[in-house]
Amino acid sequence: MRTAPEAPPEALPEAALDAAPEAAPAAPRRRGGRTVLLIAGAAVLGVLAGTITGYAIQYDREPTPLAPLAQADLVYPKALAPDGTTTHQTINANRWHASDGDLRKLLVEAPSGAKKQDSGYGSLDFLALGFKEPDNALRQFSTSGTRRIASVSWTVGDSTFVTVTVLQFADRGGADDYQQEQSGYMSDKDHAGNDGVPIPGIDSDLGRVWVDSKADEKPGYHPMRGARAVARRGDLVLDIHFLNNRGKIAEGDVVDLAKRQLERL
Repeated sequence: MRTAPEAPPEALPEAALDAAPEAAPAAPRRRGGRTVLLIAGAAVLGVLAGTITGYAIQYDREPTPLAPLAQADLVYPKALAPDGTTTHQTINANRWHASDGDLRKLLVEAPSGAKKQDSGYGSLDFLALGFKEPDNALRQFSTSGTRRIASVSWTVGDSTFVTVTVLQFADRGGADDYQQEQSGYMSDKDHAGNDGVPIPGIDSDLGRVWVDSKADEKPGYHPMRGARAVARRGDLVLDIHFLNNRGKIAEGDVVDLAKRQLERL
């Protein structure tokens, strides 16, 4: 417990100063520091001498075999790799995950009748261009531990454009941050303008689908309507974008695509 500091001498009344008894002479200081150091030094030398003596005795003795292990035959779990061996993808085959391999193979296939546009690994700066503030998005990608990005895109007829992106992060924390941040603003009127719908098979906090409440209409242009799905599974996040230049997107189509992509993850 802290106590209030004593008042300085000048703050005391003059009479109190006159009445104060003279300070008693200080007791003589014991000179025990050197003795303590000598005792500590002797203890260290004693330990060191004992260690050297023990090593010398053990050095002259004949080696003796160690006692056998209580359990000689240890049981290990069966390796999950196809040939029972490890690969360059993992140190321990029993901890292998599908996301450790080629991320492009986890991308959903384009539907029948669609025209595939592009597929493969992408860069952080290219993905950041799809955001309103690319510099800020790129900075967040770098600090959140984004490892890899794979995407595939296609068109359906001349009106619907679809891009499916899978992002892999260094850990689940980075994936969770991205999924939560992107989902957090989708209900704003400048974006979807609604709370979206859950994706069957996962908790609603881990993924949803949004279809824009209103189409973007400008004079001289077709009405544009967008849709988006964002969901997380482990250290992976799927980010799906739909765009239709006729102003029509079926919510069920977006939900079905998101569900199929999650199943592949």
